[in-house]
Order: sequence, then C-alpha cells, then structure tokens
Amino acid sequence: MSANDDAGSRRLAEILGGVARTLQAEPDVVTTLRAIVKAAVDYVPGAEHAGISLVERGKIRTVAPTSGIVETIDQLQYDLREGPCHDAIAEHQTYRTGNVGDEPRWPAFGPAAASVSIHSLLSYRLFVTDRTLGALNLYSSRANAFDEQTEEDGRLFATHAAIALIGAQREAQFGFAIENRDIISTAKGILMERHDLDAAFAFRMLVEASQSTNVKLHQAAAWLVENRHTR
Repeated sequence: MSANDDAGSRRLAEILGGVARTLQAEPDVVTTLRAIVKAAVDYVPGAEHAGISLVERGKIRTVAPTSGIVETIDQLQYDLREGPCHDAIAEHQTYRTGNVGDEPRWPAFGPAAASVSIHSLLSYRLFVTDRTLGALNLYSSRANAFDEQTEEDGRLFATHAAIALIGAQREAQFGFAIENRDIISTAKGILMERHDLDAAFAFRMLVEASQSTNVKLHQAAAWLVENRHTR
C-alpha cells in the first residue's frame, strides 16, 4: 500500500467514525434516516440525491428522500419492478450504472430514469445478518458519476447506516413496548379503583373489551384512559 493509499484509508476511517457517531446520536428512526441520506450526499463523491427504500411487511416505500426526484425515480422502479434499488433488495447485491438510459439490465426503467435527467445510480442493500432492511440509493444527473472506488467507499458507509438503522428501529420498538405497558397499567388502575377489582380481574376486563371491540389491547387501554372522566 502506498503512502497516499494509507492516508486515504485513514481519512476514510475517520469520516466513517464520525458518521457512525452522528447516526448513533439520532433519537428515532425518522431522524436517523434523514441523517443517513444527508451524510451520504455529503460524503459519497458524485452523489447529488439520496434516499432509502425501506422494506416493511413485504412492501417497499421511499423514506427520507433528499429531493423530489428521488421519489420519482424510486416509484418508477417499484411500478416497473426493475432497476438498481429493486434488484439490490431482491438479489442482495450492490448495483452501479453510469449511463442508465443504455442499461440492458433495465430496459424499461433505464430510459424512464434518463428522461428525468438521472443517469448514474448506485444502490446498496441495507442488511444485518440475514435480514434485509432495504436499500440505500444514490443518484446523479451526470453520466459515470460513480467509479469502483466510490462504490467500495460507499459500501462501508452503507454498513454503518444499516447498523444505525436497526439500532434505531429496536429502540423505537422498545420505547413503544414500554409506552404500551404503562398505558395498560394505568387503565387497570382505573378499573380497579372504579369497580373495586383486583389486578387480575381488571386485566381480564381489558382483554374482553379488546376482543369484543376487535382492537388491540393497548388501544382499548388508551381509550379508557382518555375517556376516564366520562361515564
């Protein structure tokens, strides 16, 4: 490795370390996603636009796009079921193209993307272990905006982004679980006081109300808490 390569590697490590710390500090999933795409545009050479295609319950949707063109390009891929983002998720690979209008892999999507002045695309699968979270997508109006070195550097960034994203999702789920537990506990207390019940019977009443109204337990509990002053 040359001195320049070594210096470049150290610089990359410093940048990625800073990105990781920034993402770690974000308080929720939405803010984390916005930080990821902003850092991607700031950090990856050639990237003019960025967005994340998030996989949720078997469906793909675009979140935290840096511009409207991201939503347009992504929707084309979802509708046509082809393109680098779609394939990165489906095939578990990274896809890069420098002149998408002439790209034989995506005969329908390529010309459509070029018609709205997007020519270079770079899509990374976001994953942890065997779970695919979605894809990080970078777009440029210039042809051949991303080279092999950019792809390698961006792959390291995508790894950090996936780790930050799964961490934010888990924290959000944990926070939601605690919130649900607290609201159920409050609702039980209301029933115990109002009807002179023990905790077990109050909980049973909540479960029965949930089943009879076909709503989730925490929703039934929330309704009771919100309407506790009405009879």
